[in-house]
Amino acid sequence: MRVYVPDQPVFTGLLKPFTTTQETLVAQQPSGSRRSKLWELPHHALCPLIGVCLPLNVIRRIYSKYDENINDAHDYDLHSRVVGESKRRSKLSEAIHDDLDSRYAAVLLTFKAAKNLDALADLWISAVNLGDIAGAFWATLTHPRCTQSFLDQVCQDVHMIQHQAGAMVRTDITKFNAMLHENGVMTRELGKLQERSTKLLLDKNAEIERLTGQITHLRSENLQKEVRIASLEKDLADMKLAIMSLTDAMQLQKKVTQLSNRLVALEEKNTDLKQELLSTQMQLVVYESKSQIESNAIIEKAQKQTIHPIIFQMKEKSILCVGGRTRAIPSYRQLVEREGAKFVHHDGGIEENANLLTASLAAADLVICQTGCISHNAYWRVKDFCKRTGKQCVFVENPSVSSFDRVIKLMSQTEQAPNQYALSQED
Repeated sequence: MRVYVPDQPVFTGLLKPFTTTQETLVAQQPSGSRRSKLWELPHHALCPLIGVCLPLNVIRRIYSKYDENINDAHDYDLHSRVVGESKRRSKLSEAIHDDLDSRYAAVLLTFKAAKNLDALADLWISAVNLGDIAGAFWATLTHPRCTQSFLDQVCQDVHMIQHQAGAMVRTDITKFNAMLHENGVMTRELGKLQERSTKLLLDKNAEIERLTGQITHLRSENLQKEVRIASLEKDLADMKLAIMSLTDAMQLQKKVTQLSNRLVALEEKNTDLKQELLSTQMQLVVYESKSQIESNAIIEKAQKQTIHPIIFQMKEKSILCVGGRTRAIPSYRQLVEREGAKFVHHDGGIEENANLLTASLAAADLVICQTGCISHNAYWRVKDFCKRTGKQCVFVENPSVSSFDRVIKLMSQTEQAPNQYALSQED
């Protein structure tokens, strides 16, 4: 329980002013470390102890366990019954003692450090000056060093504190009622001010919305005017340029006549050019057809070439394969390397640079030309190079692996006999 304590300490009749001698004071102090029980305290200490240290709801809860009819009892009647039951040891008094020990365990631990009456009095004075005397009151009355005279003095202090607290409460109630009345008046005034403020705020919001709408409308009109001004300025600039380029109407008419005459001449020239282009295109078609026929005839003649015996050693030679199918190149390589020769390939100008073909032809000992899978340019380049340099060349019509294998086998067979064979070049 916390009571109101005025600015000046109310504790004026404590142990410190006692005039007894030190020997008498020591003789009055109880010996041992056992705390007093609730039912061992004097009767005049029980009333303030129960009133200060136990709230009424706690008293009613504890007492209801032993008497169910206590729920309808008056607070004073309940207090009197508990004080009367606390004079003797009973289940109720033991329950109240245990509740007080549990409720103020921390304070009891603090007061346990007091080893003499002076230390106990100092702790009591500090608790009174702090205004929290409930736990200190219980700890002091049951302390092993509390004498009868000190117990009486502590009860007197609590009695006076309760009187002063009651006076303060009455004063506080009067002040509270006055403040409550003042608060009501101020609350009503505040309500009126809030109502006026709300109305003013609504009016201002409406005014803001109206002005915002006007601003938006004015901005829109201003933007339209700016766009119109920009358009007029552009028209004005165009007109100035037109005036600067055309000095008068006669110059303008003269320029129009000149342009009309030039347009007629250009149209006539365009017609002549279209006729010339058509004639050239027809000649080009005839030329391309004739060229295609000649190329096909040359390739067909080359594919019908005959085999003449020549002397050629394949082993450790460089064999150049021009053209052929891309997926068959590994098989070509395997067939050539099986015979101990080095395999070199060029795609015949399909993807690789045709200019590299000349270098490959110069480095090869034998050329195998796949005529069905190379360009016309590559075919003529191979044919011309081999004819000029005397390079041995075999033309294969079908670019299959089996045809390539037959050529390699034929070359291998000619190496085993004195009379060797190879394909001769076409004249």
